[in-house]
Amino acid sequence: MARCLDMVTQERVKALLALGWPERRVARETGVHRNTVRRCAREARAKCTKTPTDPAAAAGAAEPPTRLIRRPFAAAAFREEILEAIRAGDSAQVLYQHLAERYGYAGSYDSVKRYVRHLKADRPKAVVGVMHHAPGEEAQVDYFRGAPTWHPETASYKRPWVFRMTLCHTRHGYEEAVWQLDLPTFLQLHERAFRDLGGVVHVIRHDNMTAGVSRACQFDPDSNVRYLAFAGHWGFVPLPTRPYHPEENGKQERSGGYCKHNAYRKGERFESLDEHNAHLRRWNERWARTRVHGTTRRQVYAHYLESDLPALQACPTENFRLFECGTRKVHVDAHVEVAGAFYPVPLHLIGESVHVRWDSNLIRVSHESTEVALHARVQPGRWAIAPGRDPGELVSTQRTHLDSLKRRCSDVGPELRNWADAAYEARGIRTFKLLQGVLGLAKTHTRAQLRRAAGVALAQHRFRYAAFKSLLSAPAPPLPERKLITKHPVIRPMEQYALAGFTASALPESYARSGVK
Repeated sequence: MARCLDMVTQERVKALLALGWPERRVARETGVHRNTVRRCAREARAKCTKTPTDPAAAAGAAEPPTRLIRRPFAAAAFREEILEAIRAGDSAQVLYQHLAERYGYAGSYDSVKRYVRHLKADRPKAVVGVMHHAPGEEAQVDYFRGAPTWHPETASYKRPWVFRMTLCHTRHGYEEAVWQLDLPTFLQLHERAFRDLGGVVHVIRHDNMTAGVSRACQFDPDSNVRYLAFAGHWGFVPLPTRPYHPEENGKQERSGGYCKHNAYRKGERFESLDEHNAHLRRWNERWARTRVHGTTRRQVYAHYLESDLPALQACPTENFRLFECGTRKVHVDAHVEVAGAFYPVPLHLIGESVHVRWDSNLIRVSHESTEVALHARVQPGRWAIAPGRDPGELVSTQRTHLDSLKRRCSDVGPELRNWADAAYEARGIRTFKLLQGVLGLAKTHTRAQLRRAAGVALAQHRFRYAAFKSLLSAPAPPLPERKLITKHPVIRPMEQYALAGFTASALPESYARSGVK
């Protein structure tokens, strides 16, 4: 104490502490660091509890030692409200704002924070059960940062990610260093771990990483679609942990920490990723699997051979064929774009959203859970040929466009469709623009005019736009003059239309005055 403070300051600090001032206030008033004030208070309490040795001191020891009286918290008046907020999970900052706005609390935020810490320290600790797992039942996976390794692309040392899979029953595991954390790498690490461990567990527990979870949720997360398909192929169930609950993945957390702090020396570096992984394999074989685990009290590898290995499921003969999936909107040419290439779908799906699933060989297109198209994958920038089409004919996008134009011609009338078929036979691919122009004339002419012009153009073999338009603007030919005939087998003689059997007296008076006979 003498080396830190002069005698006057020491006595001043002791006097203020004896008055019951909090350590923070003493430090603020005297200008002494709070840790020094705390040491003074600790020494004062220690002297009060010492047993005196001389009689005079023993006589004075009958009096109870002086105890430092802690000043009550300013926020203690709102104890019930603060306890309710703590149970609800509110932070001290939110609680301070609530007290200031609603109750007019005039104290400081630090005072509320200290009182919240005091109340939390007085609460009984929650009891956490121990998670036991049967042999071969569950494994836990996670990543941690490895030792610096030379990265050839950046020409510098970087810390790779180390994947670790731990069998929960025996704590035997597999580790491998990688540069990327994408889904294909994640699945390949699973496969290599299963092959190395000699089988597949029933449950894989992991945290809410993007490769395993597409939507994180406290109670009902959604797993990645491709990860679920991978799990179905290998025969395990993925089980995400709740966010901010590392205790649910505790065996892997502890196992990853053991690997991180025991597999590397301080300052150790590797010149390549292969050298890094070779070091991890040697360390696992020499040290990790031969250790006696502190919880099971068994040698890890011997325990694994005895219990975990016989309980694991057999590995499939083939690895999982990785695929990608997504949603695409069908273009106006009845194609969808996948990885830079174009694939035809049925025409009635133009403008609809479809689900596409593809791998290195096939493209599958589904609409409302029904597969509508299946294509072999083509190079980016190319159009796939629709099934049943000759590869030597028009590319599928041109064929689809031509079929669409002809279908619109059929809507106008059979005359225009027949003319369009003949025009394509005569002019080939140049007919596309011609049909587009002719169909555009429907905005200013009636369908009857288009059908009449198409009939005349087909009869005269005229397959040019100007010629077709001139036929539309030409006046309609006059109708042939029709002459009435009086003699025909179906026409009766005029005499048969006379009013036979009637006399003038039988006619109405109005007819008689008019002179009708």
